Amino acid sequence: MNPTYVAIDTPDLARARQLAEAVAPHVGGLKLGLEFFAANGPAGVEALGSAGLPIFLDLKLHDIPNTVAKAIEALRPLRPAVLTVHAAGGHAMLAAAKAAAPAETKVVAVTVLTSLDASDLQAVGVGGTPEEQVARLAALTRSAGCDGIVCSGQEVAAARAAWPEGTFVVPGVRPAGGEVGDQKRVMTPRDALSQGASILVIGRPITGAADPSAAARDIAASL
Repeated sequence: MNPTYVAIDTPDLARARQLAEAVAPHVGGLKLGLEFFAANGPAGVEALGSAGLPIFLDLKLHDIPNTVAKAIEALRPLRPAVLTVHAAGGHAMLAAAKAAAPAETKVVAVTVLTSLDASDLQAVGVGGTPEEQVARLAALTRSAGCDGIVCSGQEVAAARAAWPEGTFVVPGVRPAGGEVGDQKRVMTPRDALSQGASILVIGRPITGAADPSAAARDIAASL
């Protein structure tokens, strides 16, 4: 199985279709986030499903348990392969999310965004390091019955050791020498995979390349 999911972060459905078709032979799935979903909604998700790749619906749901459960029930017809919620929503919300999801959908919880570091956590009242916060939220997510977590490559080895059967999604993945952009905790695709990642989320290094197909092919070859 190809672990690379390309992040299609564009509101332009025609552009999204073009990217999906270009990279389809070289990636394992498509990640559709808030920007795409806000512009195109469920119909847009269904349209990209025609590329024949699994869909990772990255909406990072975070609300009271009932609201999150109802939102996931509304999304059930899309049958995403992966769906994200925020681990900070708490045990009851996480359990409600998993209970509401289709059986074939992996519900994974976002722990610490890859755009944050220790000083950012302190600014919002979270003590300790990103590694410590990821470990706390991973244990919470596991106890609620969800399938895995989203964390940076820097935390995935420890998370995998503590939760061997979990699914670990690693965003903020950048090829060696690639631009970091707004990410703070990054890792190369090969290193993230070797550390225990199940799914690699790669966006701009592919979608922003002059030849997205070639970029996706090169990343696949590097693995």
